[in-house]
Amino acid sequence: MTDSTVAAGLRVQEWDDKFFTEYIQHNLFKADMGTDENSIIHVKENLTRKKGDSITYALVNRLTGAGVTGSSTLEGNEEDMGSRSHKVTVDKIRNGVRVPEVDEQFSAISLRDAARTTLKNWAMEETRDRVISALGSINGIAYGTASEPQKDAWLVDNTDRVVFGDALGNGSGTDHSADLLTVIAGMTFDSSLASLMKRIALTANPKIKPIRVDEAGGKRFFKVYCDPRTFRDLKADTTIQNAQRDVSLRMQNVKLFEGGDLEWDGMIFKEVDDVASLGTVGASSAAVSPVYLVGAQALGLGWAKRWRSITEVFDYGDKHGVAIDAIYGLEKLTFGSGAGDTDDLKDHGVVTAYVGAAADA
Repeated sequence: MTDSTVAAGLRVQEWDDKFFTEYIQHNLFKADMGTDENSIIHVKENLTRKKGDSITYALVNRLTGAGVTGSSTLEGNEEDMGSRSHKVTVDKIRNGVRVPEVDEQFSAISLRDAARTTLKNWAMEETRDRVISALGSINGIAYGTASEPQKDAWLVDNTDRVVFGDALGNGSGTDHSADLLTVIAGMTFDSSLASLMKRIALTANPKIKPIRVDEAGGKRFFKVYCDPRTFRDLKADTTIQNAQRDVSLRMQNVKLFEGGDLEWDGMIFKEVDDVASLGTVGASSAAVSPVYLVGAQALGLGWAKRWRSITEVFDYGDKHGVAIDAIYGLEKLTFGSGAGDTDDLKDHGVVTAYVGAAADA
């Protein structure tokens, strides 16, 4: 009797599912991703079930009117529930590896297994870089390629959620490069500035929504992304040091908290290695780094096709290759604050601070 075997092609889906699971589990920003509106990175998968090149995120403004009381007439006095939109455009991204038979003798299926870690790491780094780039982006344009007029226009629209140095009064709020020059080396990131950023988030118009972890207990948090230099300065603050003594046990059950993070005053501080310094753009050539306080729906991640694997044979069977590809988009969510839907865009869930952060001696 001949045994039946499962065709190699039928195992591909299992491999792809495992790859995607590992990609999510080991992602630096895994705790920040979710399909609900309280997630920092709001994930939508609408395009996995239908055609399209973009996913629309909607903002419905909260009601601020007093309403009516007693026997007063409500009809004709209803409040306008203003709404805005942001489209996240998706695109295809892929990478692959190829191995000559003389160097490694294995089949296409085993090559998938051998390449899983390498390709998974690349995919995670690609997503990480997108998140970091989006956080600092200027209305969808990477910070490093945005022009000075574009940065100035962004600053004017976001002046209620941007701080230079250690005080709101630093700078004019209209000239981005000139305002960076008000940041001196001693204006480092500390607990006072963190609290200021939190107050900015809670008083901005519109407000930045905290991430609610425990609705029943009324607990709410913001998250703060720091580069290694600003995280170093924060850890040197005695207020922060004293606050960490009881953090580990108390925060173990909070899904947003991970080992190495700091927590204080309703904020979780995460060190992100690849947040880049802006260079010596401050006063007297002081080194400046960005710090990002984020709330709900700071970023939008739209999936059209999850990561999948593809194998190929080249050069008369001498070389075997495996590639991965996905179709998705990841952007900082911005919503219009002017007369039109996309006029005067504001960063929906991000407060940005530019602080002094000297390189290690």
